Amino acid sequence: MSKQDLSSANAPQRKNPLEYLRNIGIAAHIDAGKTTTTERILFYSGVVHKVGEVHEGAATTDWMEQERERGITITSAAISCDWTNKKGLFPGIHHRINIIDTPGHVDFTAEVERSLRVLDGAVGVFCAVAGVQPQSETVWRQMDKYRVPRLAYINKMDRTGADFMGAVNDIREKLGGNAHPLFLNMGAEDQFKGLIDLLERKAYIYDETDPQGMRFATEDVPANYKDEVEHLREALIENLADLDNTIAEKYLEGVEISVNELKSAIRKATLELKFIGVIPGSSFKNKGIQMVLDAVVDYLPSPLDLPPMIGERDEEKVDIVPDDNGKVCGLAFKLMTDPFVGKLIFFRVYSGIIKKGMVLYNPRTRKQERISRLVVMKANDRLDIEEAYSGDICALIGPREVVTGDTLCDKDLAVHLEPPTFPEPVISMSIEPKTKSDQEKLSIGLQRLAEEDPTFRVSSNLETGQTLISGMGELHLDIIRDRLFREFKVEADAGRPQIAYRETITQAADGEGKFIRQTGGHGQYGHVIIKIEPLEKGKGIEIVNEIVGGAIPKEFIKPTQDGLMEGAQNGVVAGYPVVDFRIRIVDGSFHEVDSSELAFKMAGIFAFKDAMKKAKPILLEPIMKVEVTTPDEYQGDIMGDLNRRRGQIQGMESKGKATVVSAFVPLEMMFGYATDIRSLTKGRASYSMEPSHFEQVPASLLAKIVETVSKAPARS
Repeated sequence: MSKQDLSSANAPQRKNPLEYLRNIGIAAHIDAGKTTTTERILFYSGVVHKVGEVHEGAATTDWMEQERERGITITSAAISCDWTNKKGLFPGIHHRINIIDTPGHVDFTAEVERSLRVLDGAVGVFCAVAGVQPQSETVWRQMDKYRVPRLAYINKMDRTGADFMGAVNDIREKLGGNAHPLFLNMGAEDQFKGLIDLLERKAYIYDETDPQGMRFATEDVPANYKDEVEHLREALIENLADLDNTIAEKYLEGVEISVNELKSAIRKATLELKFIGVIPGSSFKNKGIQMVLDAVVDYLPSPLDLPPMIGERDEEKVDIVPDDNGKVCGLAFKLMTDPFVGKLIFFRVYSGIIKKGMVLYNPRTRKQERISRLVVMKANDRLDIEEAYSGDICALIGPREVVTGDTLCDKDLAVHLEPPTFPEPVISMSIEPKTKSDQEKLSIGLQRLAEEDPTFRVSSNLETGQTLISGMGELHLDIIRDRLFREFKVEADAGRPQIAYRETITQAADGEGKFIRQTGGHGQYGHVIIKIEPLEKGKGIEIVNEIVGGAIPKEFIKPTQDGLMEGAQNGVVAGYPVVDFRIRIVDGSFHEVDSSELAFKMAGIFAFKDAMKKAKPILLEPIMKVEVTTPDEYQGDIMGDLNRRRGQIQGMESKGKATVVSAFVPLEMMFGYATDIRSLTKGRASYSMEPSHFEQVPASLLAKIVETVSKAPARS
């Protein structure tokens, strides 16, 4: 949308024009300081008048009891604030910033995934001591997937061992980001006293008598920093000259480039995902946050700066552009159960104006849903509004049959927007209520929690009658049990965690399925012939219909595919879901009278089982990427322990007096690791782990797993 069209995209009654709207996420590794940073943003923008500390359990966006007790973020919280940059590209212009503070713990990665799907920009927070950590990499990949322009904020510059340029180089080397400082830190650790703006050549020195960081003096660059500032500024301009022709011409001609020209070039390169501006600071010590807010306004996109969203209607692509005067279209990216209003649906409006009382169409269910109330979320507080405009993030109350990833739009638009994608669960456990009277409350609670969280699954084991819950890790399932107790008043016993194994095939094979039943009246007849072949790791499942000449009538293809998918839920090795294969439906036959959808679904199941048995199936186990940070003297003990756990050491890196050991370790061997690592290093080492990939189970363990499963199956 060109600049002259901006005014036409805004409704006359709109308070915050689209071009001055910023939808951003704060994302990072656990404990990098995202929530503390969000708290400071809310304080400096005037949303809160007292800073809430995470370690005191008083952070605004950590509103769940479990978050306050553990000092971690579990659910992403949405909150809005206003900021006016007094200088820069938009001097004196009032900007509305919608912020989503996302969790850092890998068990809650779905919260990050769905938030990044609907945000326009992001601030990646990194620890100045640890630099790029494992979950930072995961978050970065998620940002790459959804093409989210971003800034980097190096937090904790006041900590012992803080190294700003070390963290910048980490972003370049480990994440492949074209990262350049926009500010330089003045001092580090307990000597961190301010920032130097490389573009303006100004030093901002904080007043140490003001612990809230509201007062800082603006001075010329001190003499002892001048050489470093000029060196970094020159490197920044050289890099921008490679990305921007206007800067390149002036640079080669030796003409002075104005600060605003540099800022415009940084903005353009950031929006094109070619540049990451980096800012140092200390959220806990209230230094650097104002500069981050200025950078959000100057460099991160408004909804108008991004390419249109692509919707799909009858296999045809449809552009959805941010325009208040367009037809309503938006994405439900999160569900939350509220004890007072029922189901809250977090919603990003991409086009049009959504109003209270409006009826919207859900293309997935082909049903219409009424919006009885519209609210803006302030963490767990709600503010009722009459209407929300394109670009806004709000919550809907009223729609019943909506799940995460659904599109809601005008009926005559009827498009699907691409939903966020979520990883598969890696761990399962059985759960049962302590009393029979709690059974119904348990099933209601589990159903609601599964609606909210796409990475949490509930299933029943047909052989044992047990209810199984599956999720991303022990902490994830622990929080689920805690929420059942607190929110649904259900006390439940849980079994020992079980691994969510997978099965796959190693060679191509043919399969045939026949379902023939002769009864008194109509019989049943379905006959399917398939070819199955392995796909690369992580490719998922493909089913291709190659039927020609009507060997299987068109109306029976979908039931056949459903049967094949159902067959893949329980493999032939140990009954676990089957992944990474392609099936081609090549032939079959039907009966004019006896064929039915059920018959072809059953034939599909039989054909899958037949083909899989011949395709040399194997069992796969989840492998975790583990990173341990340990004092040097315990390095040998840590590596020996990881080797005993069937770990494969990937590398070691020295950071100050600590060593960072990275390894791939089977999840099965990581239960109880938190306790073991404490005793091994007298509590001085820390670790993080995240799901990496699946690998074949060693033959020596296969028989044991199959035997265990046959006694008490734990399928997810």
